[in-house]
Amino acid sequence: MSADMRSLAVTALVQADECAVLRVTGELDLRTEQAFLAEARSVVSAGHRFLVLDLTALRFCDSRGLSCLLALEWLCRRLEGRLLLASLGVRMLRLLVGTQSLGVFSCFPTVGHALTAVPHASRPVWPPEPDDPQTPDATDREPHTGGPAPA
Repeated sequence: MSADMRSLAVTALVQADECAVLRVTGELDLRTEQAFLAEARSVVSAGHRFLVLDLTALRFCDSRGLSCLLALEWLCRRLEGRLLLASLGVRMLRLLVGTQSLGVFSCFPTVGHALTAVPHASRPVWPPEPDDPQTPDATDREPHTGGPAPA
């Protein structure tokens, strides 16, 4: 693993035929932009034209990172898909507002909310099934609301 990837990790949480949910962890900046773009492009090249980025664990994003997101947005749209940003932190939200680019992206409070913007036929199961090898930790799941807690 390169030194750049140690400060950035891109993890596939769940995938369907045309949609993938990726968690971006760490820092998206000049040092990590090429690794991020290579990883994201490989996922899109595999046929995932709808891409949900879970930004819960993104600690830092500068203008170079924003350029990566804009490039990925363009690529998804070119393929008649969408880039959907989920769980933006305060810093990321400030970056988007400060650069007047908030309106360019489709932003959602959670991955579950973002997936509702994906056509039903392309949407993966969320949260992933417990026996799914790509299942995120229990703390990564959407909060349970209403009724008895799931077993």
